[in-house]
Amino acid sequence: MDRAGTHGGRVAQAAERAAESKAFERAARMGYVASGLLHALIGIIALQIAAGGGGDADSSGAVAALADQPGGIFLIWACFLGCLALALFQATRVFLDSGENRKEVWKKRASDAGSAVVYGAIGVSFGVFALGGSSDSEQSQVTWTGRVLSQPAGQLVVGLAGAVIAGIGVYFIFKGASRRFRKDLGPVPGRTWQRVATVTGIAGFVAKGLSLLILGGLVIAAAVTADPEKSTGLDGALRALHEAPLGWLALGAVGVGLIFYGLYMGFIRARFGKL
Repeated sequence: MDRAGTHGGRVAQAAERAAESKAFERAARMGYVASGLLHALIGIIALQIAAGGGGDADSSGAVAALADQPGGIFLIWACFLGCLALALFQATRVFLDSGENRKEVWKKRASDAGSAVVYGAIGVSFGVFALGGSSDSEQSQVTWTGRVLSQPAGQLVVGLAGAVIAGIGVYFIFKGASRRFRKDLGPVPGRTWQRVATVTGIAGFVAKGLSLLILGGLVIAAAVTADPEKSTGLDGALRALHEAPLGWLALGAVGVGLIFYGLYMGFIRARFGKL
């Protein structure tokens, strides 16, 4: 027990030193910039699809589009390293969360751990291309959904996963509409920055939530029909929206919203966000 306590104390001390490093903090904020850039690119591709063009409106399509730009590989490397730093930073917070209310402490730890996983996954999207590879987000999701469906109780697991994704989408919509995203920010100076934070936050979170809600619905449909081809990822979710009545208008609105979400993450959260 003493050894375990000593080891845990050393881990906590190391985490605290890392969290207090200004260089580490600046690198971690680059992860928000990377997330913002990724969502803005997805939003732009969504607008292209709404206008009758092509493209893959998901993380792999966005990073591939960035890779085709002059100097894009340098941005991809910077985004990869930034996401890695932010994921590690969030992971260190798990060891530092404390308080008298144990329920709130574990809630905060779960949130920090979840954030670490999310930004780690975004980092992987950049890392694959940075290292010279390529990926297909849609095909990967179809493949993994098929593997899970082939297992005992696979339909139940996939259905629950879809419900969780849809639930997260509802939460994003609520967070945007209620302006609760402001709790993630420190002091925002000046009326101009405050207005930009409010507009990009509301539009961005609502659009992100709608895309996740549709994505969750597709995953649930794949579970109900036992057809992994229905689980087509974010690109499939946005294309499904495009096929609805007045879908071009709805997809265009979501595309603009995702660009706003990118601006919020890349400028507001990266500059004023709490760490």
